[in-house]
Amino acid sequence: MLSFALAFLVSLLVTLLTVRFARLNKGVLGDTDLAGVQKFHARPVPRIGGVGIICGLIASAFQLRWSYPAVSGGILDIIACGLPAFFSGLVEDLTKRVTPLVRLLCTMAAAGLAYALLDIAVTRISVPPLDFLLTYAAISCAVTVLAVAALANAVNIIDGFNGLASMVSFMMFASLAYVAFQMHDPIVLSGSLIMMGAVMGFFIWNFPAGLIFLGDGGAYFVGFMLGELSIMLVMRNRDVSAWYPVLLFMYPIFETCFSIYRKKFIRGISPGIPDGVHLHMLVYKRLMRRAVGAKNAHELTRRNSLTSPYLWLLCLIAVIPATLFWRHTLHLFCFVVVFAATYVWLYISIVRFKVPRWMVFRRPHTLKK
Repeated sequence: MLSFALAFLVSLLVTLLTVRFARLNKGVLGDTDLAGVQKFHARPVPRIGGVGIICGLIASAFQLRWSYPAVSGGILDIIACGLPAFFSGLVEDLTKRVTPLVRLLCTMAAAGLAYALLDIAVTRISVPPLDFLLTYAAISCAVTVLAVAALANAVNIIDGFNGLASMVSFMMFASLAYVAFQMHDPIVLSGSLIMMGAVMGFFIWNFPAGLIFLGDGGAYFVGFMLGELSIMLVMRNRDVSAWYPVLLFMYPIFETCFSIYRKKFIRGISPGIPDGVHLHMLVYKRLMRRAVGAKNAHELTRRNSLTSPYLWLLCLIAVIPATLFWRHTLHLFCFVVVFAATYVWLYISIVRFKVPRWMVFRRPHTLKK
């Protein structure tokens, strides 16, 4: 727990310093684009929240060198491999000049480094015919690189509202820590606990006030760490089903896949073009439409933050059964189907204005004297 606490404190303080610096130097770090299709904040906000997270992670990993050098070295090696993903996103956060393709390629390069240098590879997916194909190094490498890059991109996609991606990631790291504890896997356990602390240090300043955003650097790096730690857990512990991380990450994975389908086959546009009809955006626009009164900065920020708990609950439909049934492939597969059906039902209901009334947030009426 010392690792968790240290990561939390370092991340908390670095993020606070970032917020203070951004306020004193307006326009240097702030996201001043308030009119984009995926912009839901009311004032310029710094987008480099990932800096505090990675600082907390590195500080806590170094602290382990004296008592657990092998664990510390393993975590630091993963961090080093993930730097291309982090810095490509960070440069985009600061300059707005790094294309999504470049960021994706850098994240794939990071996963490739972890594969080549640390032997973190997908070698089974609990489907016998496909498991045979994964015995070939080229196929295993390709699947590993694509899986990690896709998850990192998926975390970035759901990073749309205060506290959404960070709390979702926190819950996923908590699940990984629990299963790693059951399997006595010290690197995955320590790495997950440290990431929980670092993410929570950022979360304090991000939710509900929205004083800082995770940014592309933070989102890609958090997604990278989720991918690498989950692959390590599954591949080093045969008792853990390969469908455990599939269900655990089902919310960001299905959000991405559904978005690609919706854009390509329903709207007839490129999947790379941003739009304003992701599920979390529809929750904001329709379920939260009566959440605030006056449309000032304070009330819009409140509406932004009230959106996230809806998606936290949706995510728990996947995270809880994944954590309970991490050994049982059949159970995990059934809950994957349940989550997909729930997501599609909710999305279609919101689009058609057929959501049950109890799901629509309404501002409490004040009694007049």
